[in-house]
Amino acid sequence: MEISSPSFLKLIAFIGSEIANQMVHFSLSQSTADLKGILSLQQENLSTILSQEEKDKQGFVTIQHNLDQLQSMHSVARHVLAKEKDQVVGYVLAMTLASREVVPLMVPLFENFDQSEIGGKKVTDYNPMVVGQVCVGKSQRGTGLFDKLYTKYREQYASTHDFAITSVALSNYRSLAAHQRVGFKVLHTFQDSLHPWAIVCWDWNNRFSLP
Repeated sequence: MEISSPSFLKLIAFIGSEIANQMVHFSLSQSTADLKGILSLQQENLSTILSQEEKDKQGFVTIQHNLDQLQSMHSVARHVLAKEKDQVVGYVLAMTLASREVVPLMVPLFENFDQSEIGGKKVTDYNPMVVGQVCVGKSQRGTGLFDKLYTKYREQYASTHDFAITSVALSNYRSLAAHQRVGFKVLHTFQDSLHPWAIVCWDWNNRFSLP
């Protein structure tokens, strides 16, 4: 096999991703250091600091949290982390309906849940897990970490919560496609002061007939 052949290059990429996967471990948030690690990774991927080309190709996160907000959310439901040694390289933020007032910029999302229906009932009549945000570090993209983070999220919360629900900016093409690949379905769209958003739901217990 020639070292410049597409097959060889694919093999090298596969080996690289497998090595990266072996170095990453998953856990729930436990300490202030974990929460600070989330904030550090978040800062690197905020839409306000990325170029348009980076946002189009790699995706972005919109909302910037602070330590108090993450701690308040963590006290209700712990966040799912991917770590390489002690560094946070990916996360899924966990929220419940009890967290609706914690992040002011997310209040419109929860207000939308008050009006949105799944299976003939309001979202807020269920016990959903709300994804506060998901992010994968640049060094881990293409390794399957996004899907694995959501697998861990499901393993942690599917037995106690009805489904996962969140919003994805319609301009965040990479993230929307990744959520749909995992199993999220678009329920509808809405607009707030930040973006037009897609409300997406992952019916992880297959209870409903989603679009």
